[in-house]
Amino acid sequence: MFAIVVGLAAGLTMGFVLDISYPAEYSFYITMGLLASMDSIVGAARSMMEERYNNFIFISGFITNALLAMVLTYVGDKLGVPLYFAAIFVFGGRLFNNLAVIRRVAIDKYFERKTRKEEVKNNQNIEE
Repeated sequence: MFAIVVGLAAGLTMGFVLDISYPAEYSFYITMGLLASMDSIVGAARSMMEERYNNFIFISGFITNALLAMVLTYVGDKLGVPLYFAAIFVFGGRLFNNLAVIRRVAIDKYFERKTRKEEVKNNQNIEE
């Protein structure tokens, strides 16, 4: 968890400090790639909370999802069809779904810890 916070802080710092620019016509493709990347990151957080995280799956999904979203946007742009909506619906929907699961898992773990603490407290009272 610490590595995630450090990585996020380093990425945000580099984003604000470094003066990186790109042509405006690429901004839509980059936006779609960022949406897909955010989906991968939230999916990784979910799998970490469910204790089934795999680094290879995360990295491959991160790259593949970002490339797929950008390619869909590019092909749709060339065909005159808004295929980027597919990326928005799929990755946006998965983001909300993963966040809902993360919330449920976090609440379950909270109540599980709370119950365990109460059981330990009750066992200590019985022993006395």
